[in-house]
Amino acid sequence: MTFTVKDILKIEVAPALGCTEPVAIALGAAAAVSLLPEKKISEIEVWVDPNIYKNGLAVSIPGTGGLSGLKMASALGAFGGDPNLRLEVLEPIDDAAVARAKELVDAGQVKVNLLKDQRGLFIKTIVKTASHTAESEIKGLHDNIARLILDGQQAENDLVVEDKDGHGKSALGELEAWLKELKLEQLLELLEELDEDDLSFIEDGITVNTRLADYGLKHGSGIGVGKTLERLVRQRLIKKDMITAARILTSAAADARMSGVKMAAMSSAGSGNHGLTAILPIVAIKDFIEVDYKTMLKAIGFSHIITAYVKAYTGRLSAICGCSVAAGAGATAGITYLMGGDKDHIAGAIKNLTEDLAGVICDGAKAGCALKLSTAAGTAVQAALFSLQGVNVMATDGIIGQSSEDTMKNIGTLTTEGMIETDRTILNIMLEKQFS
Repeated sequence: MTFTVKDILKIEVAPALGCTEPVAIALGAAAAVSLLPEKKISEIEVWVDPNIYKNGLAVSIPGTGGLSGLKMASALGAFGGDPNLRLEVLEPIDDAAVARAKELVDAGQVKVNLLKDQRGLFIKTIVKTASHTAESEIKGLHDNIARLILDGQQAENDLVVEDKDGHGKSALGELEAWLKELKLEQLLELLEELDEDDLSFIEDGITVNTRLADYGLKHGSGIGVGKTLERLVRQRLIKKDMITAARILTSAAADARMSGVKMAAMSSAGSGNHGLTAILPIVAIKDFIEVDYKTMLKAIGFSHIITAYVKAYTGRLSAICGCSVAAGAGATAGITYLMGGDKDHIAGAIKNLTEDLAGVICDGAKAGCALKLSTAAGTAVQAALFSLQGVNVMATDGIIGQSSEDTMKNIGTLTTEGMIETDRTILNIMLEKQFS
């Protein structure tokens, strides 16, 4: 099957309100509740894969004043979520929904079970009332509702996405298989397919993610990485060059998003933080070079394409920080393109970034992710500049391949085969902290 750049943007890029792991849990609960004839909920039970558990454990949930946790996310989805909004499911929640959710959680009526051996994204939610039981399953993608059941019977519902292979990866699975067959030159050629509607959609992503960055800079949200970097510039302790500008804008947006600000991010490859990393470093450097606006939009489109390409190898969630190796690769490719680099420069930039950031672990979603996004954004600019200056790591180095395609494939192997035990260890450390 052949796809177009429009298909990539449609499948991989979407607005998301809040960190996508607790949001997916909220979506599962909201979808189950939508089946119930009565809404007086008595009990919720959730089963999740290790990476959903890891990423939903500590991050703030938007619209709650800083509340966090998988139980709270599920209860919020049940009492105030709109499943038709998909990754913006929590947009309608208000103080009343938060109070009801907190009451159910505090009463011990929300249970979360960790499926330690589950591979791939999976969320099963059962919601009970006095007379009915509703169940939902999300598989493969954060918003892929694969099954809905009411009182033991399969429910016909528009929320259910067609699931051709039983793993919640119908369209995405086919897209990823197609992407893996392409060379970098072919990925670059996809930019010629971008039409005015595509460019307008990419521009929407700039607007949404820049708004988050502006909020983070104004309020010093989260741990205040972006605002602190900006203050260090004013104090003349650091200089605002291209690298620092990218770090400021990207980390400020992460500060706002990960602190639970009720503002959407334009996601990429199923992650809002990937979207921030894929878009904002490119926006940040435009003021340092002479470039037309349309070229910048195409560079961001290319960033989304490369991010999707890397994620096709690494999977949606893993032990490696996707903002670093996937969205970081997308950003450095887009930056190199924006600065006039050819396919060889782009390949060099991707390999430079991979050599630098391949070992960055994902230890769950939380406010500290702003530090990792700052690093990814700055390294994306540096990797591009080095490649444009003829500085490239060699194929004899570690996991670096002869081509950028081989390098990204090696990252996928490292992630899906080599770091399974690392992922378990990270989760065990987090669980030990939680229960101690």
